[in-house]
Amino acid sequence: MALRLGLMVADGVSATIVFVLVSLARFGDGQWLGIWQQLGIDIRLAAVLFGIGWVVALWYHGLYRLRARLRLRTEALDILRATILVAALALSALFVLKLVDVSRLFLFALFVVQPLVTFTGRATLRAGFGSLRRRGYNARFMLVVGTGPLAQDFADRVESHGVLGIRVIGHLSVGGEQPHIVTRPIIGMVDDIATIFHSGTVDEVAICLEHGSAAYLEPVIRVAADEGKTVRVPAGPLEGALAGASEEEFEGMVVRSLAHDGQREVGLAVKRLIDLGGATVGLVLLSPLLLGVAVWMRLGAGPPVLFRQTRIGLHGRPFTIYKFRTMVPDAEDRLGEVAHLNERSAVAFKATDDPRVTRLGRTLRRSSIDELPQLWNVLVGNMSLVGPRPPLPREVDLYDIWHRRRLSMRPGITGLWQVEARHDPDFDRWVERDLTYIDRWSLWLDFRILARTIPAILRGEGR
Repeated sequence: MALRLGLMVADGVSATIVFVLVSLARFGDGQWLGIWQQLGIDIRLAAVLFGIGWVVALWYHGLYRLRARLRLRTEALDILRATILVAALALSALFVLKLVDVSRLFLFALFVVQPLVTFTGRATLRAGFGSLRRRGYNARFMLVVGTGPLAQDFADRVESHGVLGIRVIGHLSVGGEQPHIVTRPIIGMVDDIATIFHSGTVDEVAICLEHGSAAYLEPVIRVAADEGKTVRVPAGPLEGALAGASEEEFEGMVVRSLAHDGQREVGLAVKRLIDLGGATVGLVLLSPLLLGVAVWMRLGAGPPVLFRQTRIGLHGRPFTIYKFRTMVPDAEDRLGEVAHLNERSAVAFKATDDPRVTRLGRTLRRSSIDELPQLWNVLVGNMSLVGPRPPLPREVDLYDIWHRRRLSMRPGITGLWQVEARHDPDFDRWVERDLTYIDRWSLWLDFRILARTIPAILRGEGR
């Protein structure tokens, strides 16, 4: 997300600079300001408006959805479409405002240079990421639905392009597809897709179905959309279009891509920057408290000071969460002894009078100080300040299909679940709050949740 925001800023700044440089080249160093003044145009305002308009046009054509396109050629065509849009709007504005004396040569140069600058930047970025992906970094994991010739062919072509950084983890078979010709593992049936999403990491789904299995297309897309996965549908050039999909030619076949990330890229990028800033400032300002609590725990409860546990994050990625230890060291091994005290549904566990919680741990829980080490998880990108509750692997194993969409957003230290349903014994209500947060997410909602969390902490409502 931070990369998307950085690209938008870079595109806006570059467009503003190009506007000024083309003016200098066209009118000369000593005359360009005077010429714009004679036309009644504020060059600073015009340059900034052009920069903003350029970013909006790129966003409109989906050019900040970095994984939606497999080929640079497709990106170039969309940059061309954005150029045509901005040029049409600019010429219309000049006509309406009766600024007909603006140099046509200037406009021609502007709408040649700017797309070339943007294209060069994107090509350089792709080359840089391609180099990293060839070395195994920034990989994306693809699940292929189908086991026929199309599935084998598409998987081979995708993995042959190391620059894409896509690894095919396996195939799901579909009824009626015989024989299975794929060389990669068949890891289940299409009905198992939701389970597969939670048993490993899946970023993209390729739906490679034969004509007789086309009925599975919409259900698979719907499940993938609920989980925020990117969907690729390789198809013949004469097959019907897919609503909302971008289309491109890839290795001789038409591929239609659906990026199920909504239109919230800018806000999510800002959210990540806020997370980075908030976690950094929090760790620095709270370092005396963190150190003091660590010493207090070491002396009062003994080692270990930190509690480490595997949780499930964005799109099913496991990560290690950090908290101050509030239970006895062997608490995980003794879970079976206290199972009868559970106040939640069978999916989650919570007990008010859990005998495994130490006296010092109860104090830390009431003040929510035990959660502070999670700022490190936010800093490294496993978590956000605000988001869905981070589940345990054993909880995810018991999820119903509709529960699983909560993994489509980065988990948070606090969230709507904490301020509205933290003490609710019904696990489904927790999930409903998480899904409401995902569907209604905005930066303003994050600020409201943070504002409600702070008073709750001060009142000692944590447990």
